Amino acid sequence: MEAAEAVSGVDVGRLEVEDRDLPGSPNWAARFTILEGDPDGQFTIRTDPRTNEGVLSVVKPLDYESRERYDLKVAVQNEAPLQAAAPRAERSQARVSVQVRDVNEAPVFQENPLRTSLAEGAAPGTPVATFSARDPDTQQPQRLSYSKDYDPEDWLQVDGATGQVQTQRVLSPASPFLKDGWYRAIILAQDDASPPSTATGTLSIEILEVNDHAPELSPPWGSLCSTPDRGSGLLLGATDEDLPPHGAPFHFQLSPRVPELARNWSLSQVNGTYVTRAEATDADDPETDNAALRYSILEQGGPQLFSIDPLTGEIRTVQVGLDREVVAVYNLTLQVADMSGDGLTATASAIITLEDINDNAPEFTGDQQSWDKRLLHGLQDDLRDNILNYDEQGGGEEDQDAYDMDQLRHPAELAALGPSSGRPPLRRDAPFGRARPQVTRALPTSPADIADFINDASPQPVAEGTRPACAGPETPASPQGLEAADSDPSVPPYDTALIYDYEGDGSVAGTLSSILSSLDDEDQDYSCLREWGPRFSRLADLYGPP
Repeated sequence: MEAAEAVSGVDVGRLEVEDRDLPGSPNWAARFTILEGDPDGQFTIRTDPRTNEGVLSVVKPLDYESRERYDLKVAVQNEAPLQAAAPRAERSQARVSVQVRDVNEAPVFQENPLRTSLAEGAAPGTPVATFSARDPDTQQPQRLSYSKDYDPEDWLQVDGATGQVQTQRVLSPASPFLKDGWYRAIILAQDDASPPSTATGTLSIEILEVNDHAPELSPPWGSLCSTPDRGSGLLLGATDEDLPPHGAPFHFQLSPRVPELARNWSLSQVNGTYVTRAEATDADDPETDNAALRYSILEQGGPQLFSIDPLTGEIRTVQVGLDREVVAVYNLTLQVADMSGDGLTATASAIITLEDINDNAPEFTGDQQSWDKRLLHGLQDDLRDNILNYDEQGGGEEDQDAYDMDQLRHPAELAALGPSSGRPPLRRDAPFGRARPQVTRALPTSPADIADFINDASPQPVAEGTRPACAGPETPASPQGLEAADSDPSVPPYDTALIYDYEGDGSVAGTLSSILSSLDDEDQDYSCLREWGPRFSRLADLYGPP
């Protein structure tokens, strides 16, 4: 038998067998097996169900230069097991010889596709690569020639004898055939046999970006308010004909050649901020297009605030609008595709969380409120008998306690406690929470004691019975005691000085009714309280005649 090289899926020949069992039955049907001579599995043999013959076929291309002849050992048996009492056939195995026929094979490129790179704007005559092939026919030496089959921009020139490729003009960066920075051409290699055989190779050229264009401001001019912190400012952008990494993002600055600009103007970066980088891997050969990955954003759930570099996978902001108080988290759906974006795809999610910055000033909440302040007259009976200053700022619950009468000391007595410094004594209030000293005092024998203290800076003791119980002050035109209490910085405010006694937790004093509680009301006359002015109107209402 004979088989041509470099072909597969063809029948080589048939093997005939004889079986006297019932045709068409499992006892008659033959089954063939190759026992020896085919280590690489280049042949197979099947049964023709109509003739019961074995058909030998080539399943892998044969190579005359590697092996010119194959000697196969083939065995045959029925599909049904042979009975034990049946005689054994002497010719159940056979040897088959297959001769390989030499044919003209097409040239083979040593690297296909061939990937290389070239700088943008390469001058005419710049070498690109040598796309060479070899002829597998060693028994038939032949010469190979090279030519272009596909070069849409007519950019390349191929040496027909060597396969060296070079540029013949400058490739425009705006060429529609330049996709994602790659240019593709198809090169042919042909032998001189009759008929000739041709091989096809793909040349992929990556155009390396060169920073040969300066960015341009957009807008090129604008108007600004010269008053500080007035106006909305001027939003500047930029464009660049260069591709990444020589294009966006941009860095803005005031011209260093004019230093005085920095004293009057400032710049703030508002977008183009680097966020993160998506990275994918491909198990295919990295030297082929099968592993050429391209990134894109399928969905970002709202305004287009982010962009991704198709080659590097870098994610950046593209415009103003990120506000954590409005949207704190963005969920981006990313896609990566091989074959330079035309092959298989995979998706992934990128969750971007905004960091909080202090970009909101505090504001008052609720409506503006107002409060009314009234005079002290007409106090209700359910209020405490304690007078507080309207402008007093102090410690909450501690402000509800009245001052002890022992603190209403005469300035002359305070001066006697220490050397005179020529300056009025300073007021030193006790800290909040300090327990008030409790001093046992004798109850006043008559209301005249109060009047004497208020109207006289140095009241004299009055013997019981020498003055009326409601005698008026001896010097009403000069209330020296009251003036001394009002001007003394070491005592409470003047309104508090009118409190006749301290009333609170742990006080030895009783309630308002404790004044001369040991005496009968019939022994005292309080009608004069109404003559002492509005400050004593409350006492007059409580103890005076109806």
